[in-house]
Amino acid sequence: MIATENVRVTEIFYSLQGEGKTAGMPTVFVRLTGCPLRCQYCDTEYAFSGGQTVTFDSILAEVRRHQCPLVTITGGEPLAQPNCLGLMRLLCDEGFDVSIETSGALSIANCDPRVSVVLDLKTPGSGEVNRNDWNNLDALSKKDQIKFVICDERDYAWAKAKMLEGNLLDRAGEILLSPSFGQQCAQDLAQWILRDRLPVRMQLQLHKQIWGDEAGR
Repeated sequence: MIATENVRVTEIFYSLQGEGKTAGMPTVFVRLTGCPLRCQYCDTEYAFSGGQTVTFDSILAEVRRHQCPLVTITGGEPLAQPNCLGLMRLLCDEGFDVSIETSGALSIANCDPRVSVVLDLKTPGSGEVNRNDWNNLDALSKKDQIKFVICDERDYAWAKAKMLEGNLLDRAGEILLSPSFGQQCAQDLAQWILRDRLPVRMQLQLHKQIWGDEAGR
């Protein structure tokens, strides 16, 4: 690994993980810049452009500074930068427990097998459902998670159908369903899951419960 390799970074910060199987745990987030998608509910539009070009050794130094074993690579869409793969490999080699939050529109086939993938399959309500790369399902393992952001009952029915068609419960370690916005959306989603006895984890964004809706972290 060449230390002078680089990626474009919007921010590196230390916070509580807000979603998924490590929700509530202290985590270092490396937010890469850029995203080819434009989901209608996106809360990190500030990461679409800008940022700074940062070398791998500088990123590693900043991550180490926080003395935290968990590192999440996020965006934007981190896999839009090819060097993201090398960055994840370096962090794994350095002993960090690494996860990546990715849209599912770009291939995860070359991700380091030590990395836990959170694959966000885009629902119809996102406006980007046609961008899903369904070949990604074949690259998943039990260490990985599949996430659906649910905007309405149509999205829920779509996600449920995809779970059954793709046998997703056997492909990944966990299926996550998230309401896109508002208490009513969350209550509706909870009722649909209970009604159908769906073996999934409903999740709310913990960071927004703590720091408010303006938190894109």
